[in-house]
Amino acid sequence: MSGHDHGSGGHAHDHTAGANAKMLGWALVLTTAYLTAEVVGAFVFNSLALLSDAAHMLTDVAALVIALMAIRLGQKPADDKRTFGYKRFEILAAAFNALLLFGVAIYVLVEAVQRFREPEGVQSTGMLIVAAIGLVVNLASMKLLTSGKDASMNVKGAYLEVWADMIGSVGVIVGALAIRFTGWTWVDPIVAVGIGLWVLPRTWVLLRDTTNVLLEGVPGGIKLAELRASIAGLPGVAGVHDLHVWSMTMEDVNCTAHVTLAEGADPDTVRRSVAATLDSRFGIEHCTIQTEGAAEGCGDSDHLHP
Repeated sequence: MSGHDHGSGGHAHDHTAGANAKMLGWALVLTTAYLTAEVVGAFVFNSLALLSDAAHMLTDVAALVIALMAIRLGQKPADDKRTFGYKRFEILAAAFNALLLFGVAIYVLVEAVQRFREPEGVQSTGMLIVAAIGLVVNLASMKLLTSGKDASMNVKGAYLEVWADMIGSVGVIVGALAIRFTGWTWVDPIVAVGIGLWVLPRTWVLLRDTTNVLLEGVPGGIKLAELRASIAGLPGVAGVHDLHVWSMTMEDVNCTAHVTLAEGADPDTVRRSVAATLDSRFGIEHCTIQTEGAAEGCGDSDHLHP
């Protein structure tokens, strides 16, 4: 017996992806325009803090471009070569963004050490103006990306980078004011290092989450022991083994399991009961349940969508 019920989930996902693409597009336009201005300002005003912020802004642009590509490729249907489709590209893109941010942070730290050894003059007024513009751009981009950050790991990655740059812009503004009123040029590399250290923990979280998905680990928020006990406690279930839970993307959780039937239990009833429990208690909509008798090595299976 085999049953499939796709419902309207595909249309909802397409609608969400389309909305995310539109917001990402607007954020990309804003970020690219400011990146150009900030890079020019960093060299004209000789500010490492601006350069550090510009480097992070560059990763924002990369993140937004890759996120848009991920959405387009993620909508491609599965084929004979990639039976799961192209959704995993989003995770690869998010992992790349995290690695890119680590590289930027290392570069800024090395450059800051050089500035401490050989202090350089900084034009604080120009630095202040550019950072203030950046703050406005970052706030606008964050607003655009807020709605999609909880539904897409890649949009979340882009949001985190823009958020980090917003903090960076605030840091540059504070640094520019300090230099203007005190003349302490060493504040500039201090701010640059602070921006790098601020973003690293959040980057680590993103890299950890994407690595877990790529390793097909159990998604965060789901405890396998609790899930196993929930299935084992259902009427007609004598035991459960070969239990696997993983995700293709942040919102697409899958589960497969072999369920041993109790004496006289109806396989179809048990499978649907397991699927309903996985959906209601753990939010798992895609599951493949194989049932077998107590003395059997295999039995009927069903791919279910509650």
